[in-house]
Amino acid sequence: MPLFRVEDWDDAYANGANIPGGDRWPDAWVQPAADFRDRLADKILDLRYGENSREVMDLFRPAGTSRGLMVFVHGGFWLRLDKSYWSHLAGGAVARGWTVAMPSYPLCPEVRVRDIARSIARAVEAAASEVDGPIRLSGHSAGGHLVTRLVSEGTALEASVLGRVERIVSISGVHDLRPLLRTAMNETIGLDAEEAAAESPALLKPVRDISVICWVGANERSEFVRQNSLLANVWRGLGLATEAVEEPDRHHFDVIDGLAEPDSPIASTLLD
Repeated sequence: MPLFRVEDWDDAYANGANIPGGDRWPDAWVQPAADFRDRLADKILDLRYGENSREVMDLFRPAGTSRGLMVFVHGGFWLRLDKSYWSHLAGGAVARGWTVAMPSYPLCPEVRVRDIARSIARAVEAAASEVDGPIRLSGHSAGGHLVTRLVSEGTALEASVLGRVERIVSISGVHDLRPLLRTAMNETIGLDAEEAAAESPALLKPVRDISVICWVGANERSEFVRQNSLLANVWRGLGLATEAVEEPDRHHFDVIDGLAEPDSPIASTLLD
C-alpha cells in the first residue's frame, strides 16, 4: 500500500482553484441570500450581540410557534465573508418551524481565532435569549470548527445555554488547526503552535453529551475529508454519538446547499 504525504499544504486547503467553475463562489450566494431576506416577513436584521462592529446577527423566524433555535456559523478561514452570503440557508430550518440565527464575527488579523470562538459564544447566548427551546448548531468550514469549539473543554458558552444544545452538524469543518501552521494564509490568521492546539476540538474533550454529525462532500479536498472523519472518530472514542457523512457528488461550496431545503438529507439530519 503506497504511503501518502501532503507536500503542498496551501493546495491541500485550496477549494476554489480545485473545483471546476470554483470562481463562481462566493458571489453565487449573494442573490439567493438577498432574495430570501426580501421575502421572509418575520426577521430581525443586524441584531447586535457585542461591541465589535462585526458582532451582529440576523434572526429568521418561522410562522407560528418556534420549535427552537438553529445557529449557522459561516466559513471563510476566519479571514473573510459575513452573514449576508448565507441567509437562504435558513430556508430549510424556518420551513420546519425553527428560528435561525446567522452571526457575523470579527476576523483575523484584527482578532485571534480564540477571540472569534468567544465571539460566537456571545452570539449563541444572545440568540438563545431571544428564542426558547432546544438549540441545534451548524457551521461550514471555519464555521464547523467554531460550532464544535462551543462544546469543547474551555468553551466560553455559559452553562445554561450549553445545556440546551442538542445536536451539531459540522460541515466541512476544520477540527485540527495544526496543519494550517504550514500554510501561507497563516501569515494572516496568525496561529501559533500553542493556540492551534488549544483551539482544536479534535484535541479537546467534549463537555456535553450530544450527537455530533461531521458532514463533508465526497468530492472535497482530501484534507477536508480527513478533518471530517477525524473529529467523529476521536469524539466517538470519548463516548459521544457521532457520525461521519460523505455526501456523494458534492464539493466544498455546494455541500451546504441542502440546508435551504426542508426535506434534504442534511436538513433532516440537523433538525429531526
